Amino acid sequence: MGATLSPRLQALVRIAQAAGVVVMRHYEAGAEARVKADRSPVTDADEEAEKLILAELAAAFPGVPVVAEEEAAAGRIAAVDARFFLVDPVDGTKEFVKRGGEFTVNIGEVVDGAPVAGVVYAPAIGRLFVGAVGEGAFELSGGDWRAISARKPGDDGLVAVSSKSHPDAQTDALLGSLNIKDRINAGSSLKFCLVAAGEADIYPRAGRTMEWDTAAGDAVLRAAGGDVSNWDYTPFTYGKPGFENGPFIARGR
Repeated sequence: MGATLSPRLQALVRIAQAAGVVVMRHYEAGAEARVKADRSPVTDADEEAEKLILAELAAAFPGVPVVAEEEAAAGRIAAVDARFFLVDPVDGTKEFVKRGGEFTVNIGEVVDGAPVAGVVYAPAIGRLFVGAVGEGAFELSGGDWRAISARKPGDDGLVAVSSKSHPDAQTDALLGSLNIKDRINAGSSLKFCLVAAGEADIYPRAGRTMEWDTAAGDAVLRAAGGDVSNWDYTPFTYGKPGFENGPFIARGR
């Protein structure tokens, strides 16, 4: 018998799954990317899925502001207060365009600067993670919700997870200073979820990311007992100027 999700998490899952249907329709048809002003790629899947997510969040959580990637790119950034959502309708657009399966739908909830709930759905590979701080973290497995938990690393070393599409020298240098026994490459916010599920121990990232890239996976990891900090181990918070992240380290227990 699997776990039963709270109504809040059920709503986030339902919205992410509906967006996943939209995304997969474009994926199977072979989406082509355009280049935005910030030089990042965007597809029709991003835009259509985001519109669906915004409408569904407004219905399920009326009055809560939402900052979403494509809206922000168009200059439409919601004024946020203590509670808001961060949305990336297709995290890992490069993976999506080249038909790699490791792209995700991300919806994260932030309260007082901290991610408190999130859903990460990778429709092409059939992995769906959800969690809320104080409620736990879960992965959908065989139709049931299985509780997941970040692990304590073994004495023989750490399993590190790093970016498929965005390698950087600073991250490589940090990993080189640690006792790493194995290294996994993964796309999108799945990297947070692999740490949350106890499949990896650490995910450092020095390269540029935005808050909508990280909030959902960060919330799942924190709900699973892990942690995310700035590179200097100070708290990693949300609602920063321009919603832009600095370097961070995600880790298990």
